[in-house]
Order: sequence, then structure tokens, then C-alpha cells
Amino acid sequence: MHEQAARPRQGTPTEVFGAFLKLGLTSFGGPIAHLGYFRDELVVRRKWIDEAGYADLVALCQFLPGPASSQVGFALGLLRGGPLGALAAWAAFTLPSALLLIAFAMAATTFGGPIGTGLLHGLKVVAVAVVAQAVWGMAKSLTPDRERASIALASVLIVVFAAGAVGQIAAITFGALAGAMLCRNDPVTGSTHFSFRVTRPVGIICLVAFFALLGLLPILAAVSQNWALFDAFYRSGSLVFGGGHVVLPLLQAEVVAPGWISNDAFLAGYGAAQAVPGPLFTFAAYLGAVMGPAPNGILGAAICLVAIFLPGFLLLIGALPFWDSFRKRQLVQAAMRGANAAVVGILGAALYSPVWTSAVLNSYDFALALTAFILLVVWKAPPWIVVALTAAGGTALHLL
Repeated sequence: MHEQAARPRQGTPTEVFGAFLKLGLTSFGGPIAHLGYFRDELVVRRKWIDEAGYADLVALCQFLPGPASSQVGFALGLLRGGPLGALAAWAAFTLPSALLLIAFAMAATTFGGPIGTGLLHGLKVVAVAVVAQAVWGMAKSLTPDRERASIALASVLIVVFAAGAVGQIAAITFGALAGAMLCRNDPVTGSTHFSFRVTRPVGIICLVAFFALLGLLPILAAVSQNWALFDAFYRSGSLVFGGGHVVLPLLQAEVVAPGWISNDAFLAGYGAAQAVPGPLFTFAAYLGAVMGPAPNGILGAAICLVAIFLPGFLLLIGALPFWDSFRKRQLVQAAMRGANAAVVGILGAALYSPVWTSAVLNSYDFALALTAFILLVVWKAPPWIVVALTAAGGTALHLL
């Protein structure tokens, strides 16, 4: 009875779409910042899931290939509104930036000039405040003792000395092992139990589909360019841990080397992708659109967008039913306490690099970032307002 009462109230796909559309229009700063936006809107404000459950999802998605922040959003939509809620979450979070990048590809313009450069820099600065807020809030709840604080610190050291996806996976693995040994004192709890309503047969089907497509698509690629596009972007989405910037060299090899687009067009689209909210994986929509004029460009954008997200979602659905049962066991819960502490360490390391190092270049940037942080943490200002004010501040500073 207690476990049932602890479950969050089920919502509707319409509610999920509205919540994620707000995030899709305002979430600047890349995947690490997106996790901060999700936490503020869906954990703190709407209470769709508790802090520990959210950290569990982040840890799981860091383990899986694909766009980690979009996978977390997809899972939250599934939790709240079922399969249609998951699709609503993905569509609402992804389409705003995808449509903007398709429009950019059709217009063949560039995002430049002093105003554009200042605006882009202001968006980088607001990411500092968003990630700092996430680290601050998660550290208070997920590293409350010396053991977990030490695990978080060790995770920072791991990702500093082993950069990239390898360092992140190693840090979470270390956190889980250390938690299994050091964090067994807390009682087993079901207060964070949640059901994703995904059966084991469905999970197995999704895992089989993931590997089947990975093997069959290279064969279908010889049939037409559309299949070749789907194969290239599906393979890229299958090989990336954490998503974001890590996928760019893979995509560059897939679309520039065969001569589908020029390197200049590729870099121009990447620059535009930094100026829009939402997941960086929507860069695939730009690449698909720029390969041909409308309506072929729009078709190419749709193919590439679906193909790059699909493998990560298949793996996530395949893992969820097994994950939900494993996490009820005492040893698994102890391991997850350690993994959650490791996630705090990973976010803390990311706060410095690349978020801080790419945004805070002088004392003016520091003052702007601190102002945004105070607005978020102390004044509890809505994130979209803070984004707008900080972007305007970055533009003003660049014009001085």
C-alpha cells in the first residue's frame, strides 16, 4: 500500500507534450544543462519523479549508447504518460530545434555578426548557472555522508584523467562498485519505485530489433540513398555514449567523406545548432535537409532525425523492464547510491569543463553567470526568463 501511494500520479500525453514543449523551447546549453532543466522542471517543480529515481535514470542513460538527455526525457514521458507520453516527450523536446535547423538549412544563412556571437555566448553562460544549480541540488540529496561525498570526488578525478565517454562509464562503474561495498547501511526502500509499464518480452523485442537493424541496414543501404542515410545516422547513434558533441566526428565522417555535403556546410550547421535549444542530435535534421532541396530536403531531415534517435530509444526500452526489478534488491540499491554519487561527480567535472571553460572567459562573464545562478537558486526564477536575460546580457557585453 505504501509503495502504491508513493508512485507519482499518472498523466496524459497532452500534459507530457506541454511540459516538454516548454523545455524544448528553453533548454539551451547541451546535454548536461538539459539534465539540469529536466531536474528543475520535472523533479523539483512538477514532482513527476523523486531525486533518487531521477539520478537512477541519469545513471542508466549514461551507460547506454545514444543521446543521454533525450533518453532521460523519453523515459520520463514513458513514466508519466505511457508509450504515447514517451513519443510526446521526444517530439516536443526535439521538434523546436529540428524545425529551426531545417529552416536554417533551407535559407542557407549563417548565424554570425557581433549580435549573433554575443547571443550565442550568453547562452553558453546561462548553461554554467543551470549546471551549477543541478550540481548544488543533487549534491545535497545524493551525497549526504562521507562515503558518498568521497565517491563523488573520486568520480571527478576519474573523468578528469580519463576524458570522454570512457571516463564517464568508468566513473559510474566505480561508483556502483564502491556503493555496493560502502553504502549498505541504509535500509531497503521502495519509496522511489516506479513502473515504466514495459514488459520483459517487449524489452527483449526492442533489443533484438536494435541488433537486427544494425546488421540489416548496411545491406539495405545499397538499395537507395534514403536507406543509405538511415544506415549512416542509425550507426552513428548506436556508437555514441552520452551524445552531444561526441557524435559530431562520426557524422562528419558519414556525410562529408562520401561527398553528400561540403565541410563548410557541415560546420555552418554545427554553428547554428549551438544557437538553438533542445538536443544537439537535431543537427541530424539540418544535415538531412541540406542534402537536397524541398521536398527532398524535408524528407531527408525526417529520415536522419528518426534514424539517429532510434537506436538509443530501442536500447533504453530494452533495458527498462530489467532495470526496474534489479533496483529493488539491497545490493543493487547500495550500488545505485554509489552510482548516484558518481553522477554528481560527473556533473561537477562537467561544470568546469566544458561548461565553465567555454563560457566564462573574463570577470564580466563570471558576474553574468553568478547573476543567473542567484536568479535560479535564490529567486526561483523560471529558467526561460533566466535564459532570455542572460542571452541579452551576453549580447550587451559583446557589443561594449
